[in-house]
Amino acid sequence: MSAVSPAEARRATLWGASTVLSWATLALFTQWAGPVPPFLLTALCFGLAGGLALLVFLVRGEKHALAEAFRQPPAGWLLGVGGLFGYHLCYFIAQQNAPAANAGLISYLWPLLIVILAGWLLPGERLRGIHLLGGVCGFIGAALLVGPSGFDWAGEYTLGYLVALLAAFIWSGYSVASRLLSRIPTTAVAWNCLGAAVLALACHLAWEPRGWPEGANLWAILALGLGPVGSAFFTWDLGMKRGHVRLLGLLSYATPLCSTLVLIAAGLATPSPTLLLAALLICGGALIGSGRLGGSRRADGAEGNLR
Repeated sequence: MSAVSPAEARRATLWGASTVLSWATLALFTQWAGPVPPFLLTALCFGLAGGLALLVFLVRGEKHALAEAFRQPPAGWLLGVGGLFGYHLCYFIAQQNAPAANAGLISYLWPLLIVILAGWLLPGERLRGIHLLGGVCGFIGAALLVGPSGFDWAGEYTLGYLVALLAAFIWSGYSVASRLLSRIPTTAVAWNCLGAAVLALACHLAWEPRGWPEGANLWAILALGLGPVGSAFFTWDLGMKRGHVRLLGLLSYATPLCSTLVLIAAGLATPSPTLLLAALLICGGALIGSGRLGGSRRADGAEGNLR
């Protein structure tokens, strides 16, 4: 694993943090996309993201980098394609077999799992109590955004909940393992997106109705492929491989908050005291877990060595 300077780590962390803003538009653009079958939507978004990325790299004269990325080891292909496709596969299955909000919350355990796995698996890192405290605060804040109805643990939803939990482990494992394979350039994400698009298309042809659905909005699909289901994977990969992994995991709790704010701005949700409390918990949890509070210089220094 090549050394990363503090300045480069900060830049990569900023790029990774920008992914949170991109993912905040996922719910809005998905609603605007209309009644597009999930696997077809996934295939279109991943195909668009991978195809445009290849075009950009070729225009920038990075043909050699693309060829090198295509020759990534089998572990890179398995992690990249499997992580991107596997998470979305489990996410969609969970949404279809359990209440959407509850399944979404369970799958959103992945930021907390990133904090834990980074301390367990990454070289030279230790899991500290302050990291767990920050992660738990962030998760409680995210849970408040689900609403007061709580979970219905009826047997008919067991499959959905278990698959949602599997989705959380897949994405957190994909994110942390990307650091262990940091020698594989971010350019490889283009090939991984295309591989995930092929798998999603195969699932669409096998299980979903054919034909273009009435009421689908092509511009919203384009926005998804350019942003939250496209360029976001490149900025997240850069952040995971070169930035501060644990801090990015904590900052990821801002995604449901930012998503709610976007929906409010679009007139699809209303502000509430619960939103304010969730904001305080999410932002406070990220601050605590990052070690930026007084008396936590050692934690901050340890985070700075995570590169």
